[in-house]
This record gives sequence, structure tokens and C-alpha cells, in this order.
Amino acid sequence: MSEQITNELQKLCTIATDMSFTEKIRREAIQSIGNISNHEALLVLLDIAANKNLAIKDRDLALKYARNIIKRD
Repeated sequence: MSEQITNELQKLCTIATDMSFTEKIRREAIQSIGNISNHEALLVLLDIAANKNLAIKDRDLALKYARNIIKRD
């Protein structure tokens, strides 16, 4: 995987898990991770879904996008 995608995933994960951002921004970050749609994105989404410090809605959204990636493979 390219270093650019790895860096992008790290930035998006940071945004998605930072509760100082608005709900809308966090959810857009989760959606962007889901749109990358590769194995690394799947792992990031599963990490987000397992993060008990996040809102349930954010965790559910991460699971939704993780499921979509699994279904595509």
C-alpha cells in the first residue's frame, strides 16, 4: 500500500476519533475511510468501532462501512 494512503488513513482516523470535532466532521472522516475500501481501511474502521470512548452512532457507522468493505471482497 502506498505511503500516501497510509498517511491519509492515519489523518482520517485521528479526525474520526477526536471528540473535539463536530459529529458531522467525525462522520465524514469515517465515510472517507470507508470510501478508501481496502484492507487497511477495514482494520481502521474496526478499530474505530471498538473504541468505547466514541459515541455509539460513530461506532455503528464505522461498522456499517466495515461491513460494506467485507461484502465487496
